[in-house]
Amino acid sequence: MVAAASASPILARARDDADPASSSTAPALRVLLGQGDARPNPDGGFLFDGRPFRGTFQRLPDGSIVNIVDLEQYLYAVVPHEMPPAWPTASLQVQAICARTYVLQRSDPRRAYDLVPSEADQVYGGVAGESPAGRVAVDATAGRVLRFGAAYASIAYSSCCGGHTESSSDAWGGAYVPYLAGVACPYCTQSPNYRWSAYVNIGDVAARFATQLAGAGVLRDVHVSEVDASGRARTFDLVADRDVAVKGTAFRLTMGARVVRSLLFTSMRTDAATATVTIEGGGLGHGVGLCQWGARGMAQLGRSAQDILAFYFPGTSIGTD
Repeated sequence: MVAAASASPILARARDDADPASSSTAPALRVLLGQGDARPNPDGGFLFDGRPFRGTFQRLPDGSIVNIVDLEQYLYAVVPHEMPPAWPTASLQVQAICARTYVLQRSDPRRAYDLVPSEADQVYGGVAGESPAGRVAVDATAGRVLRFGAAYASIAYSSCCGGHTESSSDAWGGAYVPYLAGVACPYCTQSPNYRWSAYVNIGDVAARFATQLAGAGVLRDVHVSEVDASGRARTFDLVADRDVAVKGTAFRLTMGARVVRSLLFTSMRTDAATATVTIEGGGLGHGVGLCQWGARGMAQLGRSAQDILAFYFPGTSIGTD
């Protein structure tokens, strides 16, 4: 991910010209932009499908374009995409530190690129996505990362936790991570997704889970059968002649992450007459790690970036990269 003294053999075979990061003392990374037209920009940097990007580019053997960009300049475009630039300064600084740490913990010279420019990693759209406030937040935290002991902390963040962040092991399995165990959060109440309602049709649920329901009979009801320590649904029961258990994350992804905005349900009830399931819940996203609306709320109360990070990632510290 970070290129300084030398580049990986994969990159050496793939580049059109010498990698500018190989002779730079500043950390640089490789962002896979995908297929498209790339050419130098007379104003500096280059154009990818007409959009300006900082740094330079290389073309992989399959024709894909990889942006070679200074880490801090990459963050200029990421922070305003991941958090509204009009939000308080401290919350933007938190986002910058989290985004920087996220990048640095994913270094893998065996791959031809480090990150993709979407929600699969972090949203990145080049110069057009930058903002003055985002650049100020990045510059103010230059080189600052979140650490747990001597290592980079594992970073996760989502829009709104709905009142309690989620344990990473409950959300995704894996080993218990002490600073990602979940905390009660009273700071995100201003989010439009702090509380929400959704309505799904029983027939739609049956169609989406047709494979799991094969041979189980007609779906009549859906309810939460198990919750975790944060109150999020761990397991759902699809009630038919033979009940079928579905993991919470599978239910959310199958039904749609913008329909089932989070797994923090406050109620779930079925109206047999209309064959409709009403869901009332809180939060948007997986809920692990930083609650972005909570960071905004804490910053509005005068808390510093250090205070906010210590709250959502207890036991970590801010260090240098």
